[in-house]
Amino acid sequence: MNPEERPRYTAVAISLHWLLAVLLLGMVALGFYMHDLHLSPLKLRLVNWHKWTGVSVFLLAVLRLAWRAGHAPPRPPAGISPLLRIAANGLHLALYALMFLIPLSGWVMSSAKGFQTVWFGVLPLPNLVRKDPALGDRLLELHETLNLLLLLLVAGHLAAALKHHFIDRDDVLVRMLPRFGGRSPR
Repeated sequence: MNPEERPRYTAVAISLHWLLAVLLLGMVALGFYMHDLHLSPLKLRLVNWHKWTGVSVFLLAVLRLAWRAGHAPPRPPAGISPLLRIAANGLHLALYALMFLIPLSGWVMSSAKGFQTVWFGVLPLPNLVRKDPALGDRLLELHETLNLLLLLLVAGHLAAALKHHFIDRDDVLVRMLPRFGGRSPR
């Protein structure tokens, strides 16, 4: 089959994939950076940006999941073992779960610490729990742990995509890349 005729992800799926990838990695980097900053106007501004982006990631993940429900992904290449298919599906499910759990854990943590989340400084979101600093500290640990798990899963996801591209020489990676000049890169 001609590479241009192979099924690809939709442009919406590709756009959401890469937008979420950039936002999530940026959020993790920002979280690590601001974690040890002393309380200051800069830290408060960064925390707000982090929270705004977290809400946006959650909403984009909802959109991505809704899109995925109505648009099946391309079939895996022939010859992939059932065990690898199960592993790939499990990895994708875990990544989707983290796209929801990480923002939610941050929102609940913020609520427990007594800081309301106001999306882009305009839309106040309800606190999900009462103020409870001890719970807030435990939720911070959960939030950090989930982010470390995300980094591990993203590394595994990237390693699998590169293995498919350079070792298996199939189109798994290429069909998730944006088209450049009307053609898929290879």
